[in-house]
Amino acid sequence: MATHRTNKNKLIIAVAMSGGVDSSVAAALLVRQGYAVIGLTMHVWDFESVGGNVENESACCSNDAMEDARFVCHKLGIPHYTVNLKAPFKERIISNFMEEYLAGRTPNPCVLCNSEIKWGALLQKAVQLGAERIATGHYVRLQQHPSTGRMMLLRAIDRSKDQAYALWGLSQAQLAQTMFPLGALTKREVRRIADELDLKTAHKAESQEICFIPDDNYERFLKEQLPGIEAKLDRGEILNEAGEVIGYHRGYPFYTIGQRKGLQVATGERIYINRIEPETNRIYVGSKLAVQSKGLIADGVNWVSIPAPQKPIDVTAKIRYNDPGLPAVLTPLDATRIQLDFESPKNAVTPGQSAVFYESDVLLGGGVIRRGV
Repeated sequence: MATHRTNKNKLIIAVAMSGGVDSSVAAALLVRQGYAVIGLTMHVWDFESVGGNVENESACCSNDAMEDARFVCHKLGIPHYTVNLKAPFKERIISNFMEEYLAGRTPNPCVLCNSEIKWGALLQKAVQLGAERIATGHYVRLQQHPSTGRMMLLRAIDRSKDQAYALWGLSQAQLAQTMFPLGALTKREVRRIADELDLKTAHKAESQEICFIPDDNYERFLKEQLPGIEAKLDRGEILNEAGEVIGYHRGYPFYTIGQRKGLQVATGERIYINRIEPETNRIYVGSKLAVQSKGLIADGVNWVSIPAPQKPIDVTAKIRYNDPGLPAVLTPLDATRIQLDFESPKNAVTPGQSAVFYESDVLLGGGVIRRGV
């Protein structure tokens, strides 16, 4: 396959172009720095297959987003390719998403997509096109340890936009082929650069929803993708801490740990989901105290910036993207499992979500929460 190396002294960088301002500026900065840049946009779903088209054509990976990426690449004078990854995305990401909800867990598909699709199938395509590195618009920094040579992920300068949490699944080999041009910039600076370059995406709003659920309606998505699930699971029991049935729900996959709203149960006090039981289609609720955990068990652990520790270490742990983090003691249980013991109890430790651990700005690693303890 032909490559795009026109100058042997230029490193070829493939930028994952989402059609947003961040990836647009990442590409522009690399062009400015003299690299040979090509833009790659993933086509991983369409409205016909996932539904939920509520005139949200600007959602990540939508047709409009792909067109915006193409316009930006044209403006920058670089090649642009749309890469059809719908098959692996459906097999690895959407299928896992549904399986996790059916298991009573709340998945984080963006984390899996990063390691399996963006730094998997897309990186493979980039290499086929002659690229030696892949770059993205993530707000995160990458450094190489001066003595060990290990690649280390660091939180972004702009803490309000830091995205290290979603990248804990990346391997050393993947990181060695990666660049993060925005890690030392603030969002305001990124938009200013886009304005200066007159990029179409300069003032484009950020996409908050999961890309393949553009209306942000998980229940609608699951019902459409799993025909018959509504009739099968409707009127499951809601039980209190005493084991008494106090109401009925629409089906356990449509709820998550810590949820308070939408239960339609009147008890005279605030109640929260603290356990989901898929095998019986039951949901258990209780006081806020009942949804707190002193720690958690996580598996599927990937150590990013350090080798796997052999003894307990002090960390700062996050259990969801917007979690500010809490001091904890991390104890290795085996090669891929750890236990976190928090300095103080945490609310809504949710199976299926990511537990990510840091030392100061350095992302040490992460894993998938299995249960609170």
